Amino acid sequence: MTRRGAALEVAVLGLLHDAPMHGYELRKQVNALLGWGRILSYGTLYPALKALGKDGYIVADEAVTPEARGRRAKIVYKLTAEGKEHFAQALEDSGPSTWDDETFGVRFAFFARTDAASRVRILEGRRSRLEERLDNVRKAGQRKRDRVDAYTLELQRHGLESVEREVTWLTELIDRERSGGYPDADSTTSTDLNTTEK
Repeated sequence: MTRRGAALEVAVLGLLHDAPMHGYELRKQVNALLGWGRILSYGTLYPALKALGKDGYIVADEAVTPEARGRRAKIVYKLTAEGKEHFAQALEDSGPSTWDDETFGVRFAFFARTDAASRVRILEGRRSRLEERLDNVRKAGQRKRDRVDAYTLELQRHGLESVEREVTWLTELIDRERSGGYPDADSTTSTDLNTTEK
């Protein structure tokens, strides 16, 4: 499974852990979770749902509502006991794949359900990866500085500043985690992220 596929799996299982959803709502929630820069298509979501169903992690039920009378029933996806167990195991992972650009945001969205030691390992791993990236970009930039135009330099500067801001943010989060974390972290769920959209 690709890293993007693994991130999508965690996102779907985590959202269905909170409540059953039909495809349209699930796609909307996953898009909110992935962020503004990455839009999930139905052509990506439905094969993922089919695979999760085949693995026994979710089930699809037809929901007939009064307003749907005469129309095709909506399919509602629900997490199975095996799906809950698989999701819990996925949250225990704090290795290098959880630090990547593809997976970090999704894993971070479910930090309230992740144990404190794993949260710190993921945050430190992400910071370390970004610090390596910064170092490599700075070295490459110094070698090529005289061969690039002003606009390319501006783009490089913007990229460096973005990564530097994330490193600072990660350092603050690591410090907070080491001093006890957020007091209400365990009572917060991923769906709370969407309350500001209403």
